[in-house]
Amino acid sequence: MFTGRPLDEHVKTAKHAQMAQQVREAIQSGQLKPGEKLPSARTLGQLFGLNRHTVMLALQNLVAEGWLISELRKGYKVNQHLPVVESAQVELKNELYQPVLPQFANPLAAVKSTQLSDYQYNFAGGLPDVKHFPFDEFRRSMNRICRSSNAAAFHYQNTAGEPVLREQLKAYLRKGRGLSCEDVLVCNGSQEALFLVGQAFLSPGQGVAMEALGYPPARQAFLASGGVIHDIAQDEQGLCVDSLAECLSRADIRLVYLTPLHQYPTTITMSVARRLAIYKLCAQHGVFIVEDDYDHEFHYRCPPLQPIAANDPAQIVIYLSTFSKIMFAGARLGYVTAAPVVLQQLIRLKQLINHKNDVLLQLAIADWMATGCFERHLRRMTKLYQQRCDLMAAQLSQFQSQGHDIDFKQPDGGMAFWVDLKRDIAFLPNKLHEASIYALTEHAFCGSPKASYSHIRLGFAGQNAENITAGLKRMFALL
Repeated sequence: MFTGRPLDEHVKTAKHAQMAQQVREAIQSGQLKPGEKLPSARTLGQLFGLNRHTVMLALQNLVAEGWLISELRKGYKVNQHLPVVESAQVELKNELYQPVLPQFANPLAAVKSTQLSDYQYNFAGGLPDVKHFPFDEFRRSMNRICRSSNAAAFHYQNTAGEPVLREQLKAYLRKGRGLSCEDVLVCNGSQEALFLVGQAFLSPGQGVAMEALGYPPARQAFLASGGVIHDIAQDEQGLCVDSLAECLSRADIRLVYLTPLHQYPTTITMSVARRLAIYKLCAQHGVFIVEDDYDHEFHYRCPPLQPIAANDPAQIVIYLSTFSKIMFAGARLGYVTAAPVVLQQLIRLKQLINHKNDVLLQLAIADWMATGCFERHLRRMTKLYQQRCDLMAAQLSQFQSQGHDIDFKQPDGGMAFWVDLKRDIAFLPNKLHEASIYALTEHAFCGSPKASYSHIRLGFAGQNAENITAGLKRMFALL
């Protein structure tokens, strides 16, 4: 016999939904049997203190869900074809209802999400200063797009990106990087581009050559595609040609991943001679180069070197970059260009993943670029980051003069320093966390374990001069 219990007046759940839930539970527990007739609507109303309309709404919903059957002039009864067992305890013991463990094709490690706002001092290596982003200016571009956009742009089309943005990007690459390209693919950040490249080029067991100290998310994207990472030696000019040649001669290498303008994490700018030697070697072996030019805009000592992709007669360079360093990471807009046959394969793969990127954001950025505000923002931020780069160099030099045995070279560009603390710093990550300082030490960038680690990457772009100075003082006190 169904008795029910008083409804809870203090919850936001509607009363008809509370009543329906009690009936479901009674059926699942076996209190109401298959085929058993429910009390009349009047009796249920008295039981729960509800009016007839509310009771009928609950019963009709249960009929729609398949728990009850309504019979003309007879009322409501429990559906006889439900897989109901005698009790909840029996149900839990039934092996058919035990959780099934999934068998993943490629199990991945848990994602670690660091809340940078939890730290007082933030030396993240690729973090722009969002406080200086012209949100009001960009909002005007967004407003113009919302007032004038063609509705057709918001349908499932233009997987490669909105044509107006792609035209702006091609013009920007020609002007700012000397790179002429037939087309570009707009991606959900450069990380999606890396994943697409891995999916396009790698079968399980095939290799990717990377510097021994490199960009961890790129490594993870290639590994997720079944690739095998081959760590290549590096020196003060970047990836070593002899080490790469030896690797190409013995292993099935399909891709070479490079960050030649500001090597990640060491900040080294690869020389022209080294670039040409690597390009020649890859062309001879039919290996494609993934050139990740993640912060080309921020180069201070001299104009930045042209990308390797700007002179690519063999059509083996896959060039990618991002707006994350120009705008903010949450914008999620990157782009990739390559030979037409490569780009078409990447576009087809992207269509399988998400069809297209955020249309409003694409159109707003295209408008922002067309007005000239984009370039003005770049000039302002380049000047600001150069000042912070000089400040970081001066502060580190001061610590040297105070007796700290450290070594560093002021980078030609980028957003971070690579500092040799000349001691084993295995203890330092925990100490930094306790001191509310965010910075990554050498172990975070190593593909293969080392006996000891002595370097730290210190970003200077994402916080003001006062925090840079105070954060460095606190960090060196830990040493």
